[in-house]
Amino acid sequence: MILDIATEEIGHVEMLSTMVAHLLEGADADTTEAVAKSNSAVGAVLSGTSPKDMMMAAAMNPQHLIVSGQGAMPADSVGNRWTAAYIIASGNLLADFRMNVTAESQGRLQVARLYNMTQDRGVRDMLSFLLARDTMHQNQWLAAIEELRADGLEDTPCPSSFPQDREATRFSYQFLNCSRGTESGEGRWANGPAPDGKGTFEYVADPAPHGEIPNLDGGADPNFYGTSKGPQPAHAV
Repeated sequence: MILDIATEEIGHVEMLSTMVAHLLEGADADTTEAVAKSNSAVGAVLSGTSPKDMMMAAAMNPQHLIVSGQGAMPADSVGNRWTAAYIIASGNLLADFRMNVTAESQGRLQVARLYNMTQDRGVRDMLSFLLARDTMHQNQWLAAIEELRADGLEDTPCPSSFPQDREATRFSYQFLNCSRGTESGEGRWANGPAPDGKGTFEYVADPAPHGEIPNLDGGADPNFYGTSKGPQPAHAV
């Protein structure tokens, strides 16, 4: 399964690169400027402040022209290349599968936004395909998680192989109120049994500090700015 989807996703990188290359055929700074003028969202992204600055920014990003002659390039809109850094591999299947669900959700969200930003029939046709594949992939990873559960792998907390009794367990199921008011105490996350079946949620309305306030005087390395005991520079805070 992992090899299947990895190969497919590399194909998607190629598809998107080729689409961008086709769209850039014959494009110039005037084309970019026209798009920026016709779409306020695109204009805001390309700019910084004024319409004049926006036009200058649009004309000053010739990445595709200079680097690849407007050929297909696996890079984002500002020229950052696709790298293996985008691949998550923690060594824990549940952690990775959950991350994949999140990635597919983000991917589908962005494709949906792109779909609504264009009226080009060809682009929409390809994006429609990618939306469908992201639908499948989200369901695929959720199904894979269910299969791991069916095989007896505990999924909460992750990693389940670490002995939970080595945690400071008095904090394991506490929801700490770190905002004004107590509305967060009404949520499912603050009441009742925890999803792992091993504890009960506790709402702590007024969390207290634990341990002593550290003493930074004496023994502190005077080379660290502001930590030594003697007179401080006039601009010290």
